[in-house]
Amino acid sequence: MPVYQFEAMNAQGQEVRDEVEAASQEDAVQKIRGMNYFPTQIREKSGRKPRAAAAAAGQKKGKTLTFGGVSQKHLTMFTRQLSTLQDAGLPILRSLRILFGQQKPGVLKNALGDIIEDVEAGSTLSEAMAKHPKCFNRLYVNVVRAGEAGGVLDRILLRLADFQEKSMALRRRIIGAMIYPVMVISVAAVIVAAIMILIIPKFRKIFEDFNTTLPKPTEILINISNFFVAYWFVIPIALVVFFLGLKLLKMTAGGRYAIDWFLLQVPLVKGIINRGAVARFTRTLGTLISSGVPILEALKITRDTVGNEVLSRALTSVHDSIREGESIAAPLKQSGVVDAIVVNMIDVGEETGDLDKMLTKVADNYDEEVDALVAGLVAALEPIMVVTLGAIVGGIVIALFLPLVKLIQSARGN
Repeated sequence: MPVYQFEAMNAQGQEVRDEVEAASQEDAVQKIRGMNYFPTQIREKSGRKPRAAAAAAGQKKGKTLTFGGVSQKHLTMFTRQLSTLQDAGLPILRSLRILFGQQKPGVLKNALGDIIEDVEAGSTLSEAMAKHPKCFNRLYVNVVRAGEAGGVLDRILLRLADFQEKSMALRRRIIGAMIYPVMVISVAAVIVAAIMILIIPKFRKIFEDFNTTLPKPTEILINISNFFVAYWFVIPIALVVFFLGLKLLKMTAGGRYAIDWFLLQVPLVKGIINRGAVARFTRTLGTLISSGVPILEALKITRDTVGNEVLSRALTSVHDSIREGESIAAPLKQSGVVDAIVVNMIDVGEETGDLDKMLTKVADNYDEEVDALVAGLVAALEPIMVVTLGAIVGGIVIALFLPLVKLIQSARGN
């Protein structure tokens, strides 16, 4: 019977190294757990590649060509399913194989094939996942690592799935609320462009036939129309250049900071941007702390995944201050990025030892505030769009009919 060398953690959190005889690696895992150890690494003593690993290698060879990463929806579904399988008591390898078989060809399925092979070779799940950053970011890997160390991987995965679902729901609500104004503005822009390119040139020809002096508003409108007709291609090129420049700017830390700082100054959206970033920060940090990730490492991960450079720099200051022995609340208050109530709740959480619960409450409250702010923004945009579009269309109509009125008056005078 094969002999497996293993490294594990005992009930006191101490590292244990030993050997066990087992028919397979899964059997070895069960025996080690039966000894009240939590295995972190397992490898066959002879160094031979297990047959199951060879099968996984066969899966690896059958990879499909893919691009990009994994959608948040698919990753959340995978996390929820893995949590359910672990809660049912299935070994991690069997759980991974079941999910591998259910996945459609893509990035996640390719990654799972590699993860199965690595876990069979003795790696922990978190170590195997860390090799696939396109699928599993630092937050995901560290939460899984904490679950492995504490022997509560099923509960940790459930908490991680809840975190992903709430983050995805907030993003979906914001995008859904903005679809209507974006569609209205886009359609209005197309209609105005069509008027400039197709309608106004016909009026210009009529005015030229009458050989009359045009009023100033009409001259301005015709000049704008002439520009649209002659240089219409400049508009899509300008839009492409703008978005490419924005993307290149976001690739630098200074550019990201400038963009995020600017958005935090825009009256209509600054509240949504600020509260959305704070909700993500508090939920991420709360999830990591409740999962057992050390506070300094949790702050590093949160800083890298918060999605707002202004808040990220504030968290860098918080991290440095905690390393010097200070609390979270004091440097966070000095940054001025978050509201006083958030600082107070974090301060209370630190004093009572329930920091993770306080952070989750802050995140829930701010999610609700973001919903209300988005609804208010959409409600405010509707009259703004109506007035703006009315002014544009009214201005075009007035500018076109001013010469006609002048011609009618001239004809009556004659």
